[in-house]
Amino acid sequence: MSADYNGTWDIVSNDNFEGYMVALGIDFATRKIAGVLKPQKVIEQDGDCFIIKTYSTFRNYTCSFKIGEEYEEVTKGLDNRKCQTVVNWDNGRLVCVQRGEKKNRGWTHWIEEDKLHLELRCEKQVCKQVYKRSS
Repeated sequence: MSADYNGTWDIVSNDNFEGYMVALGIDFATRKIAGVLKPQKVIEQDGDCFIIKTYSTFRNYTCSFKIGEEYEEVTKGLDNRKCQTVVNWDNGRLVCVQRGEKKNRGWTHWIEEDKLHLELRCEKQVCKQVYKRSS
């Protein structure tokens, strides 16, 4: 059985975001701005179909996907690269693999107790973010 990710989530911690952005090749000024933001995620889940919207005062990003179906993703507003992306379930976790210019790129989302966890990977860098449900 898959987990229910529906809801609005506010960030509470963001570990090694700077290292992750450096691995993506994001410029210094953008990293400094992005490093102080407090993004909010809105996740809409309908079975195996997802829309994940990330909002901040600087940039917004939306991705939509169906579990197991590969698609071309342009990470517009992030590092603006094209990737072949696929997201699958792994024991209630959403595991994303993004094949493209950068190695070992992707993310994993999971819910533990009342928190939404997000692990972002690029090359040898891992960023760990934790979100709580918005009240």
